[in-house]
Formats: sequence, C-alpha cells, structure tokens
Amino acid sequence: MNCNEIEKLIYDYHWLRKEVCRLEKIVFGFSVPIKSIGVTQYGIEAAMPKGSLLKSEAELEALDIRERRLYKRLNMYRKKVFAIEKIAELYLVDDQELTLMDCMMEGMSYRAIAAHLGLSREKVRTLKNEMIDHIHQNCHFLHELKRDKSAV
Repeated sequence: MNCNEIEKLIYDYHWLRKEVCRLEKIVFGFSVPIKSIGVTQYGIEAAMPKGSLLKSEAELEALDIRERRLYKRLNMYRKKVFAIEKIAELYLVDDQELTLMDCMMEGMSYRAIAAHLGLSREKVRTLKNEMIDHIHQNCHFLHELKRDKSAV
C-alpha cells in the first residue's frame, strides 16, 4: 500500500466500522461483540455447552448468493478495521499523532483537526504526512491487505 491508500484506509474507518455492524446484523442476525469473546464465566453457565457465534461450514454452504457476497465483504471489512485499530494501538506513541489518528478515524477535515489541536492546517498536513510515512515504513501487514484485495 502506498501512502495515499493508507490515508484513505484511515479516513474510511468511520464508515467501515458502521458497515461491519450492519453486515453482522444481516448475516448473523445480531452484532457480534468482539470484546466479549473469551470472557470467563463461573457457575452453571460455565458448565453448559455454548453454540458458536459464527456460522458453521454447513450453514455457510446453505447461504444464498447474496449472503455469501455479504459474508465475504464482512470478512474483508473486519480485516481492515482490525488493521487500522492495530496501527493506532501498536505503532503510534506520540500523543499528538494518536489524537490526529483518532480525528482522521472519525472523518474530521483538516480544518476541524487544526481547530481541535490548535495548529495551522499546514502543520496538521505535515504531521499527517510524517505519521503516514511512519506507518508506511513500519506496518508491513498493511501490504497483505492489498494482496488480499487484489486476489478477490
């Protein structure tokens, strides 16, 4: 991925996250809470068998064409959302970069970000370019997203 594609991916986070929730409701009938996976239970609830939140192979085979298309798109969007969240969590250490990343993930414009940070638009653009270059050089897993996209 080049720097422009990384920037677009970050700005797309806002609608990607909403689309993941919407597609989960269509495909699964409910939204799958990512944070609650792996939570320990005690008492009788822990001993009872649990059904999987995800679809089994037999259920995937029975899906119609539209649901299969939505399921593929859901998986692709989940990978992108996870990648963006991983960037913010692991590769950005400067508070100003983190704030800039959060504002970009919310879809804010340069003018709104500059007003929020109390900087000029040109300074925000410079910070953004430095941050995107840093991400481009260090986040090699983003290149796999591009390969996955071209293979589909």
